[in-house]
Amino acid sequence: MEINRYDIYRQIMWDYNISPQEIDAVLSGNSVKAGHYTKQTIFIKLLENLPWFTLVRLFSVTELKQMLTDEVIDKLRFKSLRGQYKYVQQRLQ
Repeated sequence: MEINRYDIYRQIMWDYNISPQEIDAVLSGNSVKAGHYTKQTIFIKLLENLPWFTLVRLFSVTELKQMLTDEVIDKLRFKSLRGQYKYVQQRLQ
């Protein structure tokens, strides 16, 4: 089943006037910011709003290992998510 990353970016950024192409450029490293979002803050928003199986389809395991840092986990809003992603981070190592 194909995943349309632009549809996912539109869904996540529904309340901002930021295009999916801008989000994709930041996540791929071709741009530093999309609106006020950086790669890290976009990834945090994705972690907080998408199921893990969707993230695995958006990013490679290598990318997830690089982006799922202690700093990112500590910035998650919900304590339960911090615990879940800490566990995932350990399993990815």
